[in-house]
Amino acid sequence: MVSSHKFKIGSWVVYPPHGVGRLESIEEFSIDEEKAEFFVISVSKSKLVLRLPVQKAEQAGLRHLMSKADMQNVLDVLLQKTRKKRTMWSKRSQEYEVKINSGDPYAIAGVIRDLHKDGAHNTTQSFSERQIYQLAMERLVRELSIVEKVAEDEIRKKLETLLQAA
Repeated sequence: MVSSHKFKIGSWVVYPPHGVGRLESIEEFSIDEEKAEFFVISVSKSKLVLRLPVQKAEQAGLRHLMSKADMQNVLDVLLQKTRKKRTMWSKRSQEYEVKINSGDPYAIAGVIRDLHKDGAHNTTQSFSERQIYQLAMERLVRELSIVEKVAEDEIRKKLETLLQAA
């Protein structure tokens, strides 16, 4: 018994805590004599296979990839002015991680923009700043490369060029 839902087997999806994955199948398990359906999602970048209860998918933030129209709006976020914050790095880093784990491409683009402007793409910044920048960049690059159907390296270069021009 497979319930109706908006995700198709074989499609790309975004699971916020782990990024882009492919919906491999829907499995049914019995747990304490109750049947439950699970999305099986493989995240090839981290060699991870997730099982997410179908009924919890929306609550967990599972979503389709962004559209090409959304993609242009996300790229526009990279061109906006940096939002300078005067808070301590530990607080900002927590905020950045929450944004990345939200799976919202606009929020992730904002993290990239802010950290790039602060120089987190070079070696003069702290290790944790570079790590957060790389994680955000990895998440956005992966999704954009699938939407555009081009190699991740090409998307990364496009983003870096865009950020340098801003």
